[in-house]
Amino acid sequence: MLTEIGSPIRESRLAGIDGLARLAWGADLAMAHAARQALQQMTEDDSRAVSAAATAALERTSVRLDPERIDFGTVAAETPRLVADVRVEGPPLAVAGATVTVSGPGLRAMIHDRTLRIMWLPRSDWLDGSVTVRGPAGWADVRVTGQVANAAAPFAAVGAPAPKNDYGTSRGGEPEGLRTYDGGMVAGGYGPARVTVLPAPPPPARRQIGTTILVAILTSLVVLGGAGVAMTLLDDGQAPAAPLVAAPQTSTQAQTNAELEETPAPAISKVPLAAARVKSVARPLVIGTIRVGAEPEGVVVSPDGRTVYVANQNSRILSVVDAATRKVSSVPLRNTPRFVAVSRDGRTVFVSMYEDDKHTGSGVAVVDARSRKVVRYLDTGHMPYTLAVAPDNKLWVPIHSDGRLEIFTSGTLRMESELPVRPNPHAVGFSGDQMRAFTANHESNAVSVIDMRTNAVIGNIPVSRAPHSIAVSPDGRMALVAGYEADTADLIDTVTLKRTGPFKVGRDPQSVAFSTDSRYGYVVNEFDGTVSVLNGRTGTVVSTIKVGKSPRTVGVSPDGRLAYVSNGGDNTISVLKVGQ
Repeated sequence: MLTEIGSPIRESRLAGIDGLARLAWGADLAMAHAARQALQQMTEDDSRAVSAAATAALERTSVRLDPERIDFGTVAAETPRLVADVRVEGPPLAVAGATVTVSGPGLRAMIHDRTLRIMWLPRSDWLDGSVTVRGPAGWADVRVTGQVANAAAPFAAVGAPAPKNDYGTSRGGEPEGLRTYDGGMVAGGYGPARVTVLPAPPPPARRQIGTTILVAILTSLVVLGGAGVAMTLLDDGQAPAAPLVAAPQTSTQAQTNAELEETPAPAISKVPLAAARVKSVARPLVIGTIRVGAEPEGVVVSPDGRTVYVANQNSRILSVVDAATRKVSSVPLRNTPRFVAVSRDGRTVFVSMYEDDKHTGSGVAVVDARSRKVVRYLDTGHMPYTLAVAPDNKLWVPIHSDGRLEIFTSGTLRMESELPVRPNPHAVGFSGDQMRAFTANHESNAVSVIDMRTNAVIGNIPVSRAPHSIAVSPDGRMALVAGYEADTADLIDTVTLKRTGPFKVGRDPQSVAFSTDSRYGYVVNEFDGTVSVLNGRTGTVVSTIKVGKSPRTVGVSPDGRLAYVSNGGDNTISVLKVGQ
């Protein structure tokens, strides 16, 4: 191939472009990156045919997003959060090392595998922003719009044709014009952003690419042997420049009004707002009871709301409950199950296990949700407690007896880090907006605050005695903590880290959760056989609901309509109507 792309014969170089395009689609990331570098060089070939073919090959091997437009529509003023998923398309290189930047008030985004999750927290009357994915396979963006009910739309932003990009025809190209923007939101922050995109230098004269340059690029990256794509050799021998910061996308100066009018508006992807329309109630109603295994403890609801998973301690089974029919099936486990979590895509269920001596049998069972079979067991420290799946789909395991957290990668489930915290961690909650994790440390009477960017503890907050459980509200603003030995609950502002409380609840509060609209918090009181319902902002107890004997944990369905409480004393789960 090096002979072809370095050949003086145009037809040979054209054939070489096809080979480079195939390499750019390959699974060898180092080779794919080198192939795209070579294609970029060939866009400057002195043959127009070769240059055009290389440009087209770059476009075919670039990252793409589907859809390219998200419209959240008109939403109620009290809506806490809206979520939309966008498919990341292109070669494997498209998601290797990709970064995400956002522009727009209340807009947040994160990428996992081939899913770009976009969140909007309506904090202003309107949204007209963008989310950009940038990496070794170029860049692509999604325009995101929305409006709060009874708010005037700014210059007809919602529903207007999507603005043109300030970039060239290739998504991997450089900025063409100078633009400065004010008022956007920095990813993960709240302050206004001012981003300047500098104009690209004049394009150099076209030339036939030399074999020497390609040998340097391809050979060097092949020697790297797939170690990564962070290193790139440039033909001038200089270190690669820092990646560009994505700016909000607007139309170029050269685009005329007539051209804009002739440009059809892109298809709009409407986001299902069923969960947003469900309003939680101050006094939930018990509408049913389902018999499961012996002494149910952990309970969680699948992301689609169709399945409830229950860890049964005395029968060593995971109960799988069909939420619609309430039929129950069982998955046998090798050790005593304690708590349960489910991956963000709903395909994998995780069950923590340990025996009563708190040392033997420690680990996590990994269950395939479709086949309902254990596919592997993860070795962990002693006494893995309440599992949690982070926004990036990594599995966080509090190791109670060892005073640390173990974090497992998504997919491969390889333990990537161990994080010491105060004794002894019981549970983890996440505020994706703040990129913070919170752990309830039972023997330390404190909640540890962790920066998820660095996996470092940045503070410890004193709370009521024996914090047993913690949950972060869906809007990411408040954390609710159960003080097991104090018979109280505390609230923590995830932004200011200020604690309020304690608030008196029932006897032996064991587990906590929030309604999907963040209006109410639920505290499961084991000794009383009740659930306390708290105002999610003030902590005021607004009602107390009687459930089964010795209730342990609570799981809320993603649509906000139902909640499920495991009753360890009578081998059942109570079904509560919590939203309407």
